[in-house]
Amino acid sequence: MSENQDIRPEENSASSIPPVPPLPSTAASSAAPGAASSVPPATPAAAPSTPAGAPSTPAAAPTGGVRPQAAPAFPSHPAPADTSSPTLPYPGQGFGIPLTAQSGVTPPAPEKKKSGAGKVVGLLVAAALVGGAAGVGTSWAAPNLWGPTGASSTAAGPQVVTVNNTDSVNATAAIATKVVPSVVTINVTAGQSGGTGSGVVLSKDGYVLTNTHVVTLDGESGSATISVTTSDGHIYQAKIVGTDPVYDLAVIKLEGATDLTPITWGDSSNLNVGDQTVAIGAPLGLSNTVTTGIVSALNRSIEIASSAAPDSGQSDGDNDGEQGDNPFFFDFGQGQGQSQQTTDTIKIAVIQTDAPINPGNSGGALVNNKGELVGINVAIASAGSTSTSEQSGSIGVGFSIPSDIAHRVANDLMKDGKTTHGLLGASVRDASSVEGSTITGAYIVDVTDGGGAAAAGLRAGDIVTKFNDVPVTGAVDLTAQVRALATGSKADVTFVRDGQTKTTEVTLGTLAE
Repeated sequence: MSENQDIRPEENSASSIPPVPPLPSTAASSAAPGAASSVPPATPAAAPSTPAGAPSTPAAAPTGGVRPQAAPAFPSHPAPADTSSPTLPYPGQGFGIPLTAQSGVTPPAPEKKKSGAGKVVGLLVAAALVGGAAGVGTSWAAPNLWGPTGASSTAAGPQVVTVNNTDSVNATAAIATKVVPSVVTINVTAGQSGGTGSGVVLSKDGYVLTNTHVVTLDGESGSATISVTTSDGHIYQAKIVGTDPVYDLAVIKLEGATDLTPITWGDSSNLNVGDQTVAIGAPLGLSNTVTTGIVSALNRSIEIASSAAPDSGQSDGDNDGEQGDNPFFFDFGQGQGQSQQTTDTIKIAVIQTDAPINPGNSGGALVNNKGELVGINVAIASAGSTSTSEQSGSIGVGFSIPSDIAHRVANDLMKDGKTTHGLLGASVRDASSVEGSTITGAYIVDVTDGGGAAAAGLRAGDIVTKFNDVPVTGAVDLTAQVRALATGSKADVTFVRDGQTKTTEVTLGTLAE
């Protein structure tokens, strides 16, 4: 049975990427965390006096499309004080769609007073459904969810979310209306190969977060042609800003893009099992597709075959089974010529959801019931014995990279074109595979002299059961959690030695690039 060694990746592919151009200051568009509270709620009494199709204008127009809340503290990555720096804002810092009517949407002419009243009633119901759930108030819902003659589609520019019956608009429709403009379809070609994925908009001028396996055709090409279609039908060419093959994330920049609708970041550490989720992307190339579900499991870790993965140059023993038995694979819409075969793998911490996810959803958004980004869709499970996406569609087992990990990596890629990952300095295997073991965890086979594990007092024979209070059931769990953090991060490690539970603090080293 092989042992797990810390992965030693080859030279990071982002090293050849030109410096990231600075983002424009977000100060002008950023709202204070409590700014949204200044919007006076629209009252039902005002609805009858409003002409059909003529939306009321709120007293203030905050830039955040979510209920105000305190910015969460992401691990080892404090919120930036200088809003002019090229970093992504935390929830409440202004990367949301305006609460006022989107430009380019012409209010309907008042033809029948009855139909206008019906629309307002339906939209007040929708606002009530999402007022506490999706952070969308009546002052936003009324001008944005209805269109001419009752059958409408809404978004900035050409309309993309269809609402045929405004009297029965539900919370999911409101969430979709908010989020769809922030999700794009990505088409990638290299020679005879090609594929389709998704991405989320990070900034008005066209920074987009997606997966490394999408923009490199799963490692097949480092210079593929990338075409991006926004939800309203505009097509842009794009260039890679930086890739992170260790956690399968990438940032691209759309050429000539302006006034896009950035996604609103959420805090994945606040999720509960059972919370509502909405997945948005382009499964099978079908743009602007919305599916719903719940958080099926948290603190899940998976191992996925990746041709773009850094080559460790040594045996990778986190998984006792053969790679062909691995049921997980990227939810990527593969095209002609793309059939990568590899034994290299990556280990990532993920959110499990039963929101239907299919090939092409890769890089798309998983959002909560406030329309905030809590995950980047990355993989699905197969019910068959192989890991090829052609074997099956969605079986209700999908995976997303948590937003607190994606946020850190995206910031690094936008600023430097690369990121860092932690190194424990220990070789581990599944404790369940060790003869005589009575508990699950990551069994330490040996430690590296001078590494973080050795400095923290860990030694061979210890069984790690928690990492930063996240349960560790095996070697993949521990590797995924270590890799999620940046170089130099400190982590609390709970382990069992001679039947006694102990805790120590580890300072992570640098995963070589």
